[in-house]
Amino acid sequence: MISVLVSLLFILFTGSAFAATAEQWRGRSIYQLITDRYALSAGASTTQCDPAAQTWCGGTWNSTRENLDYIQNAGFTAIWISPVSQNYEGPRTAYGDAYHGYWIADVTLLNDRFGTSDDLKALSAEVHRRNMYLMVDVVVNNVMATSTTPDLSTYFFKEQSQYHPYCPIQWGNTTSEQNCWLGDEKVPLPDVNTQDEDVVSGYGDWIANLVQEYNIDGLRIDAAKHVDMSFWPVFCERAGVFCIGEVFGSDIDAAAPYQGPQALDSILNYPMYTALTNAFVIPGAQNMSAIVDMMGQTKQKFKDPGLLGNFIENQDLPRWHNQSVDIQTLYNAMVFNFMTDGIPIVYYGQEQGMSGYGDPLNREPLWPSGYAKSPQYQFVTKLNQLRNFLINSTDWLKSETNILSSTPNATAISKGNVLTVVTNIGSGPQNISIPIHSPFQSRQPTTDILTCTQWVVTSGGMLDVEYTKGGKAVILVPSVSLNGSGICDPNTQDNGGQTKLAGSAGDPPRPMMPLLLVLLSLMLGVLGSG
Repeated sequence: MISVLVSLLFILFTGSAFAATAEQWRGRSIYQLITDRYALSAGASTTQCDPAAQTWCGGTWNSTRENLDYIQNAGFTAIWISPVSQNYEGPRTAYGDAYHGYWIADVTLLNDRFGTSDDLKALSAEVHRRNMYLMVDVVVNNVMATSTTPDLSTYFFKEQSQYHPYCPIQWGNTTSEQNCWLGDEKVPLPDVNTQDEDVVSGYGDWIANLVQEYNIDGLRIDAAKHVDMSFWPVFCERAGVFCIGEVFGSDIDAAAPYQGPQALDSILNYPMYTALTNAFVIPGAQNMSAIVDMMGQTKQKFKDPGLLGNFIENQDLPRWHNQSVDIQTLYNAMVFNFMTDGIPIVYYGQEQGMSGYGDPLNREPLWPSGYAKSPQYQFVTKLNQLRNFLINSTDWLKSETNILSSTPNATAISKGNVLTVVTNIGSGPQNISIPIHSPFQSRQPTTDILTCTQWVVTSGGMLDVEYTKGGKAVILVPSVSLNGSGICDPNTQDNGGQTKLAGSAGDPPRPMMPLLLVLLSLMLGVLGSG
């Protein structure tokens, strides 16, 4: 009886499993974290995590739950956690241990390195209590082995026919990329045969149960392009939630087909990531036309650019600070990702200026930062605060991004009633400017929300952005539109980015307190009479 009552209380406090749709995810901003590296439990040693050692550092689902304030206070409305499935446990491999969560053993079991089933449920419940969404990384393409002839009895799928025969991938050959094995002969990743009917059914049952059991709102799908495309609509329908996939590579023509009813709701926008590095990184090409060209192609080739995942860092890429020596390039790239079409994603530590080169050095522990409100943290907080306010008070989200002007050093875009100018010149002053024919009316007061300075539009709606004080991004909003936002308003307390999220149509409902009290009283009566 007690266990039944506990389950009822959990449902009452957290809600049952809610299927968050692509449309509901459109207005979210996502903080991506690796469970092992985000936070430690109170009292744990904070000096024992060397990312180069490629081993566990002690982060858990509980320690993530205990440190959600840091994410929410920065204005994020969703978290994406690393895979939760059971991973390889055995002798240390040539590439270390499975701290990252991507080396799948039995996909249907939980990874007890990160906690128990109740711990994951508690994390999900706390995320939802904060009106945030939970995205879980899943690995479907492969499992992990230490030889090319593994013991299949250790996996969920145990028949030889449920795996493709071993073969190294021939890159550029789609069939090979989908049917041959990722990894190498030191740590091979046996490729699951997702054309097999039993595999399709088994994966469908697993993901439906996982989503329902842990109240998951969305899935990030690892190595999505390495699975036959026809598998995804069936899998995502069984999941019943938003699916965003990893389609690694800069080729937009290869990436775009993975968004749509024939595949996934969305993908991570690697083509735009490549354009952003080409445009902003110092030293680098500083080719601003790369993002202008990619914006045009994105509108033309993707089914829904507003659902694409915008990022400049993740667990597979060098940290931005490792690629670019100038902090203003980070800020400008982040501004672009937040103020254009798409869902902004920030990889943990990006807001602390971490600088690891690549796997494994880009998987640093976050706790040495002290979770400080660093300049980068404050910057992303301001971006989230504005974006959340616009989403909840205007039609900005559904507005299309348009290019107003572009030069070799700067690009101006508009989305809704917001005008954004990004530049690649870096921190140093330069005697250059960019004239912009804005959508604003003459003499209309506007505010740059990054500096809280007022700009007045000149005759004909013209603006002139000059860089004699360095290459800072500019985000201009009609001053009157900021009323009640807490942004650049001396009469309103700035709430640190925690813009209250108004309940929009289709948002997961939360139980009403009166009903909760009635049912709780009934349950206590049952206990008293037993």
